[in-house]
Amino acid sequence: MRTDAMDPAQIRQLMEDQLRLSRRLKSRIQELEDEKHAPLAVTGMSVRLPGGLDTPEAYWDFLRAEGTADSPIPEDRPGLRAVYDPVPGKPGRSYVDRAGFLSDISHFDAEFFGISQREAKLLDPQQRMLLETAWEAMERAGIAVRRSDRLDVGVYLGMMASEYGERLEDRSDMTRIDPYYTTGGGLCFGAGRISHVMGFRGPVMSVDTACSSSLSALHLAVRALRAGECRYALVCGSNLLLSASLMVSLCQTRAVSPSGRSKSFLATADGYGRGEGVGAIVLMRQDDAEREGRPVLAAVRGSAVNHDGAASGLTAPNGPAQQEVFRAALADARVGAGELGYVEAHGTGTALGDPIEVGALDEVVGAAVRERGVPLPIGSVKARLGHLEAASGIAAVIKTVLMLQHGEIPAALPDDGAELNPHIPWDRLALTVPRRNQPWPLARKVAGVNSFGMSGTNAHVVLEAYEPAHPAPAPRTGRPELLTLSAKDPVALAELAVAVGGYLKKADPAQLPALCHTLRTGRATFAHRLAVTGTTVTELAEGLEAARGATAPAAGLRVAVLRVRADDARLAEALTELSDAFPRAAAGLPAEGQRPAAALAELAGRFGIRVCTEQESAGTGAAARLEWETPDGAASLPLVGEQPGTAPRLLLAALAGLFLAGADLRFEGLGTPDTRLLGDLPTYPFQRKRFWIDEPLTGAGDGGTQAAREERGKAAPAPQDREAVRAYLMAELTEALHASQEPDPDGSFLDAGGDSFLSTLFITKVEESYELGLTAEELPLELPLRELFGRLADDIADRAGARADGEEPIA
Repeated sequence: MRTDAMDPAQIRQLMEDQLRLSRRLKSRIQELEDEKHAPLAVTGMSVRLPGGLDTPEAYWDFLRAEGTADSPIPEDRPGLRAVYDPVPGKPGRSYVDRAGFLSDISHFDAEFFGISQREAKLLDPQQRMLLETAWEAMERAGIAVRRSDRLDVGVYLGMMASEYGERLEDRSDMTRIDPYYTTGGGLCFGAGRISHVMGFRGPVMSVDTACSSSLSALHLAVRALRAGECRYALVCGSNLLLSASLMVSLCQTRAVSPSGRSKSFLATADGYGRGEGVGAIVLMRQDDAEREGRPVLAAVRGSAVNHDGAASGLTAPNGPAQQEVFRAALADARVGAGELGYVEAHGTGTALGDPIEVGALDEVVGAAVRERGVPLPIGSVKARLGHLEAASGIAAVIKTVLMLQHGEIPAALPDDGAELNPHIPWDRLALTVPRRNQPWPLARKVAGVNSFGMSGTNAHVVLEAYEPAHPAPAPRTGRPELLTLSAKDPVALAELAVAVGGYLKKADPAQLPALCHTLRTGRATFAHRLAVTGTTVTELAEGLEAARGATAPAAGLRVAVLRVRADDARLAEALTELSDAFPRAAAGLPAEGQRPAAALAELAGRFGIRVCTEQESAGTGAAARLEWETPDGAASLPLVGEQPGTAPRLLLAALAGLFLAGADLRFEGLGTPDTRLLGDLPTYPFQRKRFWIDEPLTGAGDGGTQAAREERGKAAPAPQDREAVRAYLMAELTEALHASQEPDPDGSFLDAGGDSFLSTLFITKVEESYELGLTAEELPLELPLRELFGRLADDIADRAGARADGEEPIA
């Protein structure tokens, strides 16, 4: 189009259109750039650390106090004890007899996670603790893990060694190797098992970059969340010290301190002290976390990963590469070097590593820090816990999140006057190592976390204290609340009730709505249940105490009947009361032209149960009541009473009754739009049993495998004795499961903890005594065991009968 043929108005319109288009394009470019750098929220954390630290709260108390968490080699690590010799340099020997050991790695709640005792015993304890910490982190994030929901959770695990399986590697006796040898120890199965057991559908990554593994895993999670590959990300790190071989190898390189302790930044630094630990954090996009009302503990602003490349050696640190990763992480975070208020350094305590790291950090931030006039504190938790190797990054991140939450920097070194590393020019640097606890040095709370691996992979993460854009409104108090608890067995439920009751007694009354909302919606529901209602923390605590004995497992419940005997005026009045008390649940009710009875039924149905309405003749008593069937007959609770103002309390009592009866309810509607989830409530009390393989004596084997098979063949009952065969099958399954008691015959093979591996082992054992028509792949694992064993017994008898008659059994 020729502009000289256009009138001024057309030209002006064209220019305005182009200007609007240009603005839209600039706005879209800015949106894409913002998404690329979107902050991530840390919404839940869980730990297993040396010194018996098993909660973030205990970890913080430890950090603010004095002392270290190292201890002598435990009795259950005879291999590590056997190779110890205090004289460095002896071939085949380790000069280390102390490290940051976990207090207990052999106990595990296999039943809670649906894992057979046989498999649990063969699982690397890292996998067991990862399941527990992952579950706790999700609970602290207020995310209910229901396997059937297939939550969009990615799992990112940093783990560099799985040494438990070495206990089975006696070449003279391979009979202890079974299918779980593979899945119990492979690094990929640590992350995969979490996703499998919890039913997640997001990406699953096991990352091994040596000591930077868990921080590298966090970097991958950050990228995945920003790219929309998952809604939530579990970032985990794990490390155990079980292998005498690795300990000997590290001592031969003189990488480990003879004292077993890391002396970060000190003149006495002589190698790192090893440590064990498991940690997990839940990440999600910060805007999603705010929208869902989740606890935001801190924000991950940016991250970066690179490699040393052509350094002087594969395991030698590279200063220029470390500078590059610092700069890249700050750029990703959109944070200036002068805005850093603390850096959690890698700080292994080696004569070579510490000076290179400190020098690289000063090269990147030194000028900006000197210009602002406030020194940059640095520290390393390795000086307290030991170097947790693959888990060191996650331990450092959780420490830093706690520091940002509390606005405090714990002492990095004891205040004992010990000389700092003389190879670091401290007098010329803008960095300082605090020897006393101190407040955050800047108004804005931003911190960096370093992690470097012997593989040459470097990682850096930038975090910031969370400051909500808008202050949270004051919670509504004084209305009745419903508190629900559940567990997989009565002992766990009783323990959980005690823990929550103790929390209630210390809780701020203003937290009550959030506390009840979190327990109702942020926890998975199990068969053993408690439910109490009340308007104060004291009422709820006393109600829990009184209800602790009623822990019979709940039966399934899907349908209830709303029986109505009142006129529309009272029902409409009650509906107004419920709308005022529970606006989310009652939104849009009644619909135009909808009768109050139908609106009440719809309201009750919004909690996840099908409700039918039946009109009753007028009479005394409740204006409307909910009724349902139980194994002991019909149960009924009023929903609308004759007295005004009672509808909210009656609704909660009715929901409590339905919950106790086994209804799978969804309670989101009871919370107000501004109700937040709490992250520090008691988590599930796992009922742990000991699962452990002792380190074998070389060459030890039973030598009786064939004899044992022959004995089983002799002991098997006659094929035609179906009842005896069913009992035999139950005994064989019990043995295959390594169970302490027979499984429930009304439960399925899967309910008993079986899987495809165990079905193969089970069928193989049975085939040593009988001929079967079914293969392991054809075994109907979903049937109740009573029915399954009945079918197998019939098949065994029929095939044996056909053989006796000279017929060829039908395949």
